[in-house]
Amino acid sequence: MSNRTIKTARLILRPVTVSDAPRIAELGGDWDVASMTSRMPYPYTLDSAHQWIEGLANGEKVFAIEREGVLIGITGFTATPDGTSAEVGYWLGKSYWRQGIATEAAHALINHCFKKEGLRTITCGHFDDNPASARVIEKLGFDRIGTSQCWCEARRLDRPAIRYELNRPQTLWRRLKQLSSRQT
Repeated sequence: MSNRTIKTARLILRPVTVSDAPRIAELGGDWDVASMTSRMPYPYTLDSAHQWIEGLANGEKVFAIEREGVLIGITGFTATPDGTSAEVGYWLGKSYWRQGIATEAAHALINHCFKKEGLRTITCGHFDDNPASARVIEKLGFDRIGTSQCWCEARRLDRPAIRYELNRPQTLWRRLKQLSSRQT
């Protein structure tokens, strides 16, 4: 897990701790939340939350999303072994939907991935029946790269998913340098 804290205008993204398990179970225990994630079972219990926190892999960096000192969701990423790309994800408690929070949190995480982690490419996806997540991903500037089938633990079945990719923006200096090297 990361030891970094990321701050935005309204949010703090901080490392998840074992003491977050009750709140994660409370928010994730809502069918409308769990059914839009790939890994969250339903019902999502306190034991489920503890198992998830304790089972985070080494390459997985997960942040609690806090607003006014209250945990309202989770965001994070899993980097590839070579450290050049990562898959990002996020979810919010239902009472925090439609307030721009997912976009704000994911934007901060993406900036962190590109600027602090040195990633070159970020991927993400959403189930085809989740138009709210599609809007978030679109606002973040991702390009659609295709579709796939993705397991949904809460629903206990494969669901169609839409996949996206975002490449690290190049600075003007890097772009000019690449252009000049191509011309020689």
